[in-house]
Amino acid sequence: MKDIGDSDWIIEVVVENLKIKKQVFEEVEKYRKKGTLITSNTSGIPIHFMLEGRSDDFARYFCGTHFFNPPRYLKLLEIIPTPKTDPEVTDFLMRYGAHYLGKTTVLAKDTPAFIANRVGIYSIMKVVETMQKLDLNVDEVDKLTGPVIGRPKSATFRTSDVVGLDTLVKVANGLYEGLPQDEQRDIFKLPAEVNALVERKWLGDKTGQGFYKKTKGAKGQTEILTLDLKTMEYGEKKKASFATLEQTKPIENLKERMPVLLSGKDKAGEFYRHSFYGLFQYVSNRIPEIADELYKIDDALRTGFGWQLGPFEVWDSLGVEKTVAKMEEMGYSPNPWVREMLQGGNTTFYKTEGGRKLYYDIPSKSYKGIPGTEDFILLDTLRSTQKLWGNSDATVFDLGDGILNLEFHSKMNTMGAGVIEGINRAISMAEESYRGLVIANEGANFSAGANLGMVFMYAIEQEFDEIDFMVRQFQQTMMRARYSSIPVVVAPHGMTLGGGCELTMHADQIVAAAETYIGLVEVGVGLLPGGGGTKEMTLRVSDKLESGDVEYNALQNAFMNIATAKVATSAYEAMDMNILRKKDRIVVNKDLQIASAKAAALALAEAGYVQPIQRTNIKVQGKGGMALFLAGIHGMRVGNYISDHDMKIAMKIANVMCGGDLSYPQEVSEQYLLDLEREAFVSLCGERKTLERIQSIIQGGKPLRN
Repeated sequence: MKDIGDSDWIIEVVVENLKIKKQVFEEVEKYRKKGTLITSNTSGIPIHFMLEGRSDDFARYFCGTHFFNPPRYLKLLEIIPTPKTDPEVTDFLMRYGAHYLGKTTVLAKDTPAFIANRVGIYSIMKVVETMQKLDLNVDEVDKLTGPVIGRPKSATFRTSDVVGLDTLVKVANGLYEGLPQDEQRDIFKLPAEVNALVERKWLGDKTGQGFYKKTKGAKGQTEILTLDLKTMEYGEKKKASFATLEQTKPIENLKERMPVLLSGKDKAGEFYRHSFYGLFQYVSNRIPEIADELYKIDDALRTGFGWQLGPFEVWDSLGVEKTVAKMEEMGYSPNPWVREMLQGGNTTFYKTEGGRKLYYDIPSKSYKGIPGTEDFILLDTLRSTQKLWGNSDATVFDLGDGILNLEFHSKMNTMGAGVIEGINRAISMAEESYRGLVIANEGANFSAGANLGMVFMYAIEQEFDEIDFMVRQFQQTMMRARYSSIPVVVAPHGMTLGGGCELTMHADQIVAAAETYIGLVEVGVGLLPGGGGTKEMTLRVSDKLESGDVEYNALQNAFMNIATAKVATSAYEAMDMNILRKKDRIVVNKDLQIASAKAAALALAEAGYVQPIQRTNIKVQGKGGMALFLAGIHGMRVGNYISDHDMKIAMKIANVMCGGDLSYPQEVSEQYLLDLEREAFVSLCGERKTLERIQSIIQGGKPLRN
């Protein structure tokens, strides 16, 4: 404990027991130096309770900092000051969390469970209540409350199993006991079925069974059984089918999907109406109790529970006035301030103005900018005014100051003909009238890679000339990004695979989100990187060589990254893998990424950007390097680490990276390597086992080892 005297910020994360926390703080006070920040990561204990017996200096620098678990992947950080907290401390933590920890910092009031857990647990309990009312089963509810409404795949009951039912019970009990004035207090009472699970110690993954149970089938395969809450027995997973869900399958946009879901005539529609109307009523009544501004509730639920849209954003998508009328028909009443808002001619909780997202401020009865978002560039706020060009897969926006932005919005942001057209069109527009181009989007992932559907179709038909043309066009587009007359900055995030990685590697500068999972994964579908990825890794190895280096080592590392389809688990690892370079930037807060990318493009333009010239000085190792690779590849095959088809692909990758049939090490051009790469790609498209791998990904989304 004495070592904390050298720390600037001390965070308490001990068990959720007030007595123990007080004991810890008593020890902390003995060793902390004055002015040191001291915060608690409690998920629900009132912050002011912890200050009893503490000094004035301790109280001045003390508040709650509730990180959501796992903190790397959930962005929410609730900041909960007490009346004694210095406002400068609160302001510092709000900004530090956003800019240096990459968090969405939400200022919360010191009320039970703060914001996200208060509303999130209410939502779960409302789902359980509605499930009982409509006689739905566990499988049906998880089908209804997952990705179809913009929630995580784990939905309701699978999430409970992962988190632990005991945790859910503890928070729900705490809310019931701590909220005597809450008009929905009774909903936090645990249903008999949940109590039965707790009594049996069926708490989820930590005890091996909860709402779901993992077992082994007759053939040794893993099977997941579902609990029947009526009989308390496990059985096979039941297929959930609802007409309403079938109607929404073609609707990609969640805001367009929600009205269809809530207007459904079957049990699904009724489930959604009760669940969401109850939620809308509840959140409208929580202002100003848990937060003074509505956007804080949406921010907390989106980034703490992984909801794609917060409650007020969903309400907006349904039409506020129309929804209020339907709510009242079903016995739900929003808080009077909602009616006052509508009567004042304000029909939405949010609106866009001047490229900024504004929220409805209840006290002033007007719209205000969301604090802390001044530095953000959000493409959704530019969609109605700054769109310059678009097709079904891509859109070009004017970001201002002479910089364009190209957004992908195909399925999984895969790169097909529409995206390739968009890249070329955006570069042409920028070269003609602008100063630079950013390629960025706000999807869950930057790009899952090239669209394999067309490759598979042409390969089945043995239209190899068409495949050659398609790959050649892809390569030319990547090279155009590299060798255009304007700076091109690519801003990857999330999954950035295959073709998405190749595009990223051809940028003048990369501004990557810290959570970028990037790699050349084509081997998984029986191919090699054919859009310039194999060429580019070879070029980068050549550039890093210095006099006296063992040249084969660096080449072997790059080869292994491609041959094993290695994916970096963060932008920092991507730098170690030579996918990102020292000159590239990493942004921890994705909300700042597009603005940072724009600044990078501007900086390149203002520094006097000069169109680069294609490279002709890439050193390759020829037959000497190939001999080394062949020995390693054969050893892997003999050891049964790879299949015959893996071996064939690996030999083609090695052939490209060594420069083909060259007798000795020498320098070659980019185009020379691109031609080798394309030839290898097309030849692999004629392999039956490659087609089997592609088919497995297209039809089932699973890689096949054959």
